[in-house]
Amino acid sequence: MSRRPALSEVTRFAPSPTGPLHLGHAFAAAQAARHGAMRLRIEDIDRSRCRPEHEAAIHADLAWLGLAPAAPPLRQSARRATHRAALEGLHARGLLYACTCTRQQVGAAVEAAAAPHAGETLAYPGTCRGRPPPADGTPFAWRLDLSATGLPMVQRWDDVAAGPRAGRADVAGDPILWRKDDWPAYHLACVLDDAEQGITLVTRGRDLEAATALQRLLQLLLGLPAPRYLHHRLLLNRAGQRLAKRDRAETLSSLRAAGADGPGLARALAALDPAGPDLHVTP
Repeated sequence: MSRRPALSEVTRFAPSPTGPLHLGHAFAAAQAARHGAMRLRIEDIDRSRCRPEHEAAIHADLAWLGLAPAAPPLRQSARRATHRAALEGLHARGLLYACTCTRQQVGAAVEAAAAPHAGETLAYPGTCRGRPPPADGTPFAWRLDLSATGLPMVQRWDDVAAGPRAGRADVAGDPILWRKDDWPAYHLACVLDDAEQGITLVTRGRDLEAATALQRLLQLLLGLPAPRYLHHRLLLNRAGQRLAKRDRAETLSSLRAAGADGPGLARALAALDPAGPDLHVTP
């Protein structure tokens, strides 16, 4: 059983408008609303995949579930200037370096360094560390030089479902904080926007727990408040895979069209214990 958070917690539901919401999203939203005052964040910085119609559908689905938040939503793309200012601050402290590596080059460098064992994460080997930004217009990303931060790589946090937790912030090597397409990367935008929305309890699936150590380090680096976390169980299809848009999981809009009871569904999902084994559901 999870520990019950304080009623004063501020939580969030942060979908990306890249496709229709499914039952897994409804579970995440219901858990967020159960454990605090839920804020909505539209994570739309993937400009190549986000669509206005998907954003409109998010609002329609939450209204159908009876989970529409009272506070106005935060659109992540509208905060690009704030994200950039934080990046410039890190750059002024000498904590960033330009990286021109492509995905293929990173993969080749990792394989050349050492063959990973099964289940291990491939870590960026620091190929571009110490190099100046390219002067010929070659696109580049900004990476955080973890070794220059002076912070411990082992970070700790409190998880409502699992208790005290710890993890390494450097599992994947120096992270990208600003992408080659001139938009912020997930980790930087996430911690800044959680702070902006006053989030005290980050509610999200346990598949995202691996990101927590790095995000805790970024919170320390940027002087941001440290929230608590609730990494809840996942809903799986019959094949044992997490429900996902790319696998065409049954959408909330199709359930609504079939006459399903939205508020009743939200109540049932909120009543589920967020801890425990992942749950298989009918696709």
